[in-house]
Amino acid sequence: MAENLTNSPEMKYGEREIAEGELITFPNPRPGRRYKVDVSLPEFTCKCPFSGYPDFATINISYMPDQAIVELKAIKLYINSYRDRYISHEEAVNQILDDFVAACDPLEVTITGDFSPRGNVHTVVEVHHQQPRV
Repeated sequence: MAENLTNSPEMKYGEREIAEGELITFPNPRPGRRYKVDVSLPEFTCKCPFSGYPDFATINISYMPDQAIVELKAIKLYINSYRDRYISHEEAVNQILDDFVAACDPLEVTITGDFSPRGNVHTVVEVHHQQPRV
């Protein structure tokens, strides 16, 4: 008889990948060329730190790479790691920015969290980082 994995106390492979996930980078194939990379992540979830209710958002990342590019699967796993975190909209978007800048140090990056309305309130949080001009 096949084992029912949904009742298994062991971590599922997707949960393990999310828990172990980190923002992985690879070398920019065109360093010195200014170009923009846009990434949309429409399935972001976290939990309200006050009520525990789930919050849903689309996270948009728009960046100009310098020496490194963030690998897309790594972004997906990283974003999924917020699913069970109790975190405000503002802190979530700011933390994503901090982690993204630490991983790849882009020339510029804007991260926008467009949160689904809950209780008749729609929130959009946008944060920006730019390398200092030398």
